[in-house]
Amino acid sequence: MTGLKTWFEGRSLRERRLLLVMAGLAVLTLLWALIIRPVGDGLSSARERHADAVTRLGETRAQVATLRDIQRTRATPLTGTLADAVRAEADQAGFALASLDQDGASRVRVGIQSARPAALVAWLARLERLGILVDSVAMTDKGDKTVGVALTLKARAA
Repeated sequence: MTGLKTWFEGRSLRERRLLLVMAGLAVLTLLWALIIRPVGDGLSSARERHADAVTRLGETRAQVATLRDIQRTRATPLTGTLADAVRAEADQAGFALASLDQDGASRVRVGIQSARPAALVAWLARLERLGILVDSVAMTDKGDKTVGVALTLKARAA
């Protein structure tokens, strides 16, 4: 350390001032590069994460509200058997059922020889609103703008 002090004192006044200014600027540069910039980047990153979290929270709250609305308007439980409800809805929609077989307590298999696709899809949507879900469906084109349908329907769990 004494060697550095001797070297520094051997410089002229102007050189010493320039060396002190250089050392001060070096300290400021290191302070900026090692402390200020990383902290600023960290704060910026934290702001972005916070904004993303607020957005996700809003979306989640909206989805929860939608689910609560769906639960409030949930379909009423079926009054009779599933087969009776399906038969009544098919008659109301104008479909002649070729077969209707009970497959357990909450499942039925339905066969329809001929149906227009648009009317069939509307009927299935109505069944879903009533709490009767489509478990599987197989449609066969009849060639005359109608389809033959084999369905497995099940009651929505309460």
